[in-house]
Amino acid sequence: MTLSSSMNAGIMGLSVNATRLGTVADNIANSDTFGYKRSVTDFSSMVIRSNSNAFAAGGVRVEASREVDEEGALISTGNSTDIAVGGKGLLPVTDEAGTDPQNTNRNNMLVATGSFTPDENGFLRTESGLFLQGFPIDPTTGEIGSVSRSGFGSLEPVQVNATQFESTPTSRIELGINLPADATNPGAGTGAYETNAQYFDNLGREQLMQLIFTPDDTQATASNRWNVQLLDNATTPATALSTFDITFADTNPGGGALDDGLTAGTATAFPGYDATTGEVQVTLANGNVVDVYIGGVPGGNPLSQFADDFAPNNISANGLAIGDLIEIEIDAQGRLQAVYNTGFRQDLFQIPVADLPNPNGLVATNNQAFQISQSSGDVYFWDAGTGPVGETVGFALMESTTDIASELTQLIETQRAYTSNAKIIQTVDEMLQETNNIIR
Repeated sequence: MTLSSSMNAGIMGLSVNATRLGTVADNIANSDTFGYKRSVTDFSSMVIRSNSNAFAAGGVRVEASREVDEEGALISTGNSTDIAVGGKGLLPVTDEAGTDPQNTNRNNMLVATGSFTPDENGFLRTESGLFLQGFPIDPTTGEIGSVSRSGFGSLEPVQVNATQFESTPTSRIELGINLPADATNPGAGTGAYETNAQYFDNLGREQLMQLIFTPDDTQATASNRWNVQLLDNATTPATALSTFDITFADTNPGGGALDDGLTAGTATAFPGYDATTGEVQVTLANGNVVDVYIGGVPGGNPLSQFADDFAPNNISANGLAIGDLIEIEIDAQGRLQAVYNTGFRQDLFQIPVADLPNPNGLVATNNQAFQISQSSGDVYFWDAGTGPVGETVGFALMESTTDIASELTQLIETQRAYTSNAKIIQTVDEMLQETNNIIR
C-alpha cells in the first residue's frame, strides 16, 4: 500500500508540476502582451486515511487561475484611442458578431486595456477583433439617459463615422462697441455707423448680422440717444430683425469721465428685449433664435459712449462653423469625444468600467479577454473614476503583469520539483523490482 501510494504521489507530483510549468511558460510567452494577466498555480495536499499504522502518501493537487485583479503598469502611446483603466476595473468589449444589430445574443467580454482604431464601418476595434462598447450619449442633452448598469443590455458597440461633419449654430452674440459721444451733439451730422457681427447658421455657414447705429443729433443739447437696427445679411435684401433706441446716462464733458454706458431702465422698451438679462431676442432668416446682448442691466454694459471714435472692438458670438472629424479622444470620466478641426468637441459615448465581486473568477478567453462566470459574480458598470473603479486613460496601454525574473525562478524550481518526483517513481520501481527478486 505504501509503495503504491508513493508511486501515485510521484505521478501526481509530475502532473501538478507539468501544470505549473504550463502557467510559467504562458506567462513568459506573454510577458510583452498588453493587458495580459499572469497565471498562477496553487498546490494543496491530499490525505489518505488508513485503518492500519502504515502511512499512505495522499499526493498533491493543483488549481490554476489568473490574477485578473492585479494591475499592470501603464505606458504612453501615440494613439488617442489606446485605452487603459488607471486602477481597478475592466472595459466592456464584444466580437464582430456583436456589431450586428440583429444579433440578440451578443458575446460580451471584458478587457483591461485595448488599442482601438476605427474599422471600415467606423467601429472601434482592436487588431485581434475586440469591439469597444459603451452607453450612447444623446447629442442634445449630453447625457446617457436611463441605462441598466447591472449587465450588458444597454451597451452598444462604439461606432464613429470618420467622415462625419459637425457644426454648432450661433445662439448668442455680444456687442462690445464704443459709440462716439460727440455724434449726438446738436447738428453733428456724422450719419450712421455700421459694422457686422459674424454668426454661424444651422448648416455651419458663416453669415453676417449687420448693425447700424444712428445718432440722434436733432435735439437742442447732446441727446446721448441712438437708434439701433439689426439686419440679417443672409438674405437679399437683408431681413430686418429688430429696431430699438438706447439712451446713455449723462456724461461729464469737463472731466471726460468714463460713462457708465447703458443704465438699468434707460433702454426703451421694445419687442424681444429682456431688461433682466440685457438681451434682445431675434429670429434669423433661417429660423434660428439668437440672443443679442446689448446691456442695460447693472454690472454689464457692453455698449459704451466715449468721446472717441466708433470702435466695434469686442463683438463675439458662440457657435462653430462646419468642421471635419480629426480625432477621437477619451477623458478620465470615460466620455468618448469627437474632436473637429474647428475646435468643437462632441461627446459620443460613455465608456463604463466594470466591477465584479471576484474578478479572479472570470473565465479567460483569447486576446486577453474575460467572460463572466458563476465564480466571478455579477457585473456592475460604473462611470470611470467613480465608486471603486479607476479612471479611463487615453494614449495609454496596460503592460503585462508578468515579472520575468520571478517566472524564471519558478521555472528552475519547477524543473527541480519535476526531477525529484521522477526520482520518486524511479525509486519505487527499483524497490518493486527488489521485491520481485525476493520472491524468485
